[in-house]
Amino acid sequence: MWRPAVPVDVRRTLAPLVRGPNDPTHRFEADGSAWCTALTPDGPATYRLTQAGLHEITCQAWGPGAEWVLASVPDLLGGRTAPEGFEPAHPLLVEAHARYPGLRIPRTGRVFEQLVPSVLEQKVTGKQARASYAWLVRRYGVAAPGPAPAGLYVAPAAEVWRRIPSWDWHRAGVDPKRARTVLAAAQVAGRLEEAAAMAPAEAKDRLRAVPGVGEWTAAEVAQRALGDADALSVGDYHLSQLVGWVLVGRPLDDAGMVALLEPWRPHRYRVVRLLEVSGARKPRFGPRLTIQDHRAI
Repeated sequence: MWRPAVPVDVRRTLAPLVRGPNDPTHRFEADGSAWCTALTPDGPATYRLTQAGLHEITCQAWGPGAEWVLASVPDLLGGRTAPEGFEPAHPLLVEAHARYPGLRIPRTGRVFEQLVPSVLEQKVTGKQARASYAWLVRRYGVAAPGPAPAGLYVAPAAEVWRRIPSWDWHRAGVDPKRARTVLAAAQVAGRLEEAAAMAPAEAKDRLRAVPGVGEWTAAEVAQRALGDADALSVGDYHLSQLVGWVLVGRPLDDAGMVALLEPWRPHRYRVVRLLEVSGARKPRFGPRLTIQDHRAI
């Protein structure tokens, strides 16, 4: 049992880790509990998080990695990322910050595990990427240990990703470029895990040393694996426009978004999360990202 000094909302804090409603590594139950899996340095683990209010969280864990998971709960739920010094300033941010005091930035500490789905999300729709990830995890992952719900899986280890044949990448709808990036990352997975102990700038440099991993992908991993509350997903198809419409009433490009959010450094990703949970949306017009079915190529 963990009793954090600051409020923690388990579901909203973990939300960025969940890759769509069919993610086989996470499941939220009707009773409010969260079932999750992890491939830890000690092996696979399943864990179940429940909370009684914002200051009392219970974790049960099973599998070879159970002790590792239990020890990591405070980090996972934002224990290192309390919003000290954060000033919302904008009325919408002030309201969201007050309404969701338990929103934290998660930190899994598992870099390669977060890198794979982030790579799969490059240059395709979220729906496509999530379907690809779910298909590959169910085919190559291992069943979650312990009394886990049916259909819950632990994501494959790096050496397993390296052995996936080209035809299964194709069946999963993953084009050769993204598949090559995952394989390149799998080759140096051990070096990537070292990023968890680095300063943010060094960690991003380590991630970007992998061919095919750019600023956007490195930020997506830093947000989830490293708990980086300042990691901004520059290059996102929708983000700059959302930030612009919500905060200043007009669309922005990436440079405009970076300039607008500069006063909130080192909490720029925290601002993005508050915008997301606030329910604010940009107007719906303009072209949508074209859905490409790489299995037909």
